[in-house]
Amino acid sequence: MKIECIKEQLEEALNKASKVAGKNITLPVLAGLYFEVKKNTLSIKATNLDLGISINIPVKTTEPGIVVVPANVISPLVSSLERDRNITLSVKNQTLEVKTSRVKTNIKTLPSEDFPLIPEIDDDEAFSISARDFIFGIKSVIYAAATGSIKPELSSISITHEKEFLVFAATDSFRLAEKKIKIKKNPQFKQILIPQKNAMEIIRIFDKGDEEISISIKEHQVALRSQNVYLTSRVIEGVFPDYKQIIPKETNSKATVLKQDLINSLKTSLIFSNTFNQLTLKLSPKNKIFEIESKNSTIGESTNFVDAVLEGDDISININNRYFTDCFQATVTDSLSLNFNGQARPIIIQSVGDTSFLYLMMPMNQS
Repeated sequence: MKIECIKEQLEEALNKASKVAGKNITLPVLAGLYFEVKKNTLSIKATNLDLGISINIPVKTTEPGIVVVPANVISPLVSSLERDRNITLSVKNQTLEVKTSRVKTNIKTLPSEDFPLIPEIDDDEAFSISARDFIFGIKSVIYAAATGSIKPELSSISITHEKEFLVFAATDSFRLAEKKIKIKKNPQFKQILIPQKNAMEIIRIFDKGDEEISISIKEHQVALRSQNVYLTSRVIEGVFPDYKQIIPKETNSKATVLKQDLINSLKTSLIFSNTFNQLTLKLSPKNKIFEIESKNSTIGESTNFVDAVLEGDDISININNRYFTDCFQATVTDSLSLNFNGQARPIIIQSVGDTSFLYLMMPMNQS
């Protein structure tokens, strides 16, 4: 194998692929990147058996071939070659030579015949969506997924579809986030559950893209294709909670606030939050008062008054401040509505004028 390529293109591909490469004592080749050169294209592949990726970049080919090199060597090496634009890669005697006008290095390779195949999923029933929309859908809910749960379905992102919408959802049983993204073509699948860790990698790989991605689903895998990237992820076998039935149909109390006003008030309140991250929200619509209280036995306490339009009954309710603020990143309008349905009932947060996002959280026990 012998090729010449542009450093920036190679570096970007290596950065994406190397994060997917696995660490497996029984299968050391998983720590490698699989380079395959055909015609004037270099395909860089990586897999940890849960997630697989293949990235194509254009190269000038002198000799085609295949080689596997350690990801933790080739990626930082190429990143360190700051002043060179062109890089030559060539293989001789199980060694990869990386050469520029100033540097020449040799890297010992790994046995390519041991590298696992990345599943190829047909795109006969694929649907397309912009990478920006798909990533925003995941970002809008992923923080609500459980980490390290004994129930895999709670450590996943659920993707379903309702009419012209792709519906993203995540829950750790204490809170729930749902985001609807409009799509052009109705997909054929019913539901997929993408592991939360894999969803984080999907965000990282496609986050800056403006291109369309094609999504295919078959058996226990989902595949995402862009112009130069092909990624596959295992999907979880399980049943996602039927969360629709726990969303309150009525609202007893409601506060409509400017998001920035709420954020500014919370900056003070969070200083005095206790070890349980507890805040107390107090609404008195008759007196037109919305308070946020925080108490810490070792530091002190704080009360913040927030400008708000209030409706309904008086209520005082304890919440987890981290759960409360996590959802702000997914709201797209200047105002938020906080909807309460009783003391021990779920709280619903939505952007005013935007029905595509819904966040539900359970209150903390009253003390």
